Amino acid sequence: MLRVTKLTDYATVVLTVLAARPGEVLSATELAEFASLEPPTVSKLLKPLAQAGLVEGLRGVRGGYRLTRPAERISLFEIVQAMEGPLALTECSHDHSQCGRELQCGARSSWRLINDVVAEALRAVSLAQILPPLPLVDAHRRAIAADVVS
Repeated sequence: MLRVTKLTDYATVVLTVLAARPGEVLSATELAEFASLEPPTVSKLLKPLAQAGLVEGLRGVRGGYRLTRPAERISLFEIVQAMEGPLALTECSHDHSQCGRELQCGARSSWRLINDVVAEALRAVSLAQILPPLPLVDAHRRAIAADVVS
């Protein structure tokens, strides 16, 4: 089974929290609370995300983190690469292969093609596209009558 690590999954969750609040600056503690994650885990995620240029940290009294660009311009490929390193489904799928059999391997070109297809699929999905849907308005909520005074 092909899977990303839990940290990559959690990084995506943290980024969706920021994406759902464009322009807001959230502390690591607030991000942890909104994402339902432990604060040390969120702090651990923020470092590689900042190094990859996906989030920026702001200092000061109202300091915290925000996205460096709109969620529409951040791809899942960038998130995976920030957390996992270069995408490589097999040892021979990337440019710096250490496989001793790569010259005799008949499957290498197929794995490289598959790797490229997966990379393109991840590039085609933006952070904005995976935001959770907004909660529906509760139909049972009681209306409050009010007169507007002008």
